[in-house]
Amino acid sequence: MVAIIKTGYAIHKVFYYNENKVKENEAECIGAGNYPIDADKMGLTVKLNRFLKQLELNENVKRNSVHISINFDPSENHSKEKLMAIADTYMEKIGFGQQPYLVYQHHDSGHPHIHLVTINVQRDGTRIDMQNIGKNRSEPARKEIEERFGLVKAQGNKNSPDFTLKPIISQKIQYGRSESKKAITNVLGQVLSLYKYASFPELNAVLKQYNVLADRGNEDSKMFKAKGLMYRILDENGKPIGVPIKASLFHNKPTLKFLEEKFAFNKTNDVSDIRRVKNAIDMAFLRTEISLNQLVLLLEKEGINTVFRKNTEGLIYGITYVDHTTKCVFNGSTLGKQYSAKAIQERCASINPAEQKMTISVIEKSYEITFEASKSEIIAALFGDDFRDNKYIGSSTVMGQLAEMLTQSEQTAVYLPYELRNKKKKRKGQSNNR
Repeated sequence: MVAIIKTGYAIHKVFYYNENKVKENEAECIGAGNYPIDADKMGLTVKLNRFLKQLELNENVKRNSVHISINFDPSENHSKEKLMAIADTYMEKIGFGQQPYLVYQHHDSGHPHIHLVTINVQRDGTRIDMQNIGKNRSEPARKEIEERFGLVKAQGNKNSPDFTLKPIISQKIQYGRSESKKAITNVLGQVLSLYKYASFPELNAVLKQYNVLADRGNEDSKMFKAKGLMYRILDENGKPIGVPIKASLFHNKPTLKFLEEKFAFNKTNDVSDIRRVKNAIDMAFLRTEISLNQLVLLLEKEGINTVFRKNTEGLIYGITYVDHTTKCVFNGSTLGKQYSAKAIQERCASINPAEQKMTISVIEKSYEITFEASKSEIIAALFGDDFRDNKYIGSSTVMGQLAEMLTQSEQTAVYLPYELRNKKKKRKGQSNNR
């Protein structure tokens, strides 16, 4: 079980996101807590007004909406009754047992999960403290619930060592398979509200993984000068296909103004979220002779996608990390110099130019990061099925990497993480020549 907690400023956006899923037959409201009547007997107005009335008790609390997703192992298939029992227990354990909340079971992903919608203003008008709620309340609750309900454990389970949270969106959009606006709405509804991105490159790093692009046009175009924005579907080669749709035509109005406000708000990142990505990268480099493509695949096993940006000559000049577990997006430079595109390439084992060129092509194809087509046969030719099965890169779990490192007779990696370097400062007046 994995629980993710997000807070926001507008309860109605979170509410209608889930209700639109119900309308599209991709979710259902299976229960409610601290409502006067059962969920199946309430209309939209009754559900939403219960939140709005209580929020009026303290209008000074601006960040008042709470959106929680509880995710289960793909092998689990729990009844609605058990899901409600898990939700009720979880809410009680994290201090929201007396709050009004709605529980939605979603069917739009590769793993079973539920969404809980609530507020952090209590009946007496006081605010529930959200500081460190994940570490201090959610984690202990998760572990206790896993034991009580016999759930697959997110950590330390021998039968499922690679249980990691998959992206909420189960698959990329395929043009022609469904109505374009509906398909884009589905992606935007989840990415825009759940992920933390602070620029267009960071946003598109996420959207492109689901074949969607936020497009402002060229700087000389009328659309760019008029502060317009369109959303487009990309084909399997990362090229725009079909008719672009204006941002203003979507019900949640994901316009340029909306995104710029999100960019400003998302610039402040939780230190623990940054540390998770940095640690995952550093753990990957505990291996010897790691190449760029191996790093990408190792991070993917940890729920982190690596997106590269390159110039017209095909050289990588930028790197973005998309963490699907914390829903955070980071440019390499945000994490520190040693996580930038240049430093990452230097940290990787030396490979000949021909192999490096092929590696870049594979990465582009895997994550759809440019509009240039690449041959899918390269993957099989370069890596083969054994590599896809991780025969050569080994387990990506922390314990697996440490065990491998400790049992190796010789360490050939020469890179030392920045934090571990012990640089001696020269004393004042000390001469360089002795």
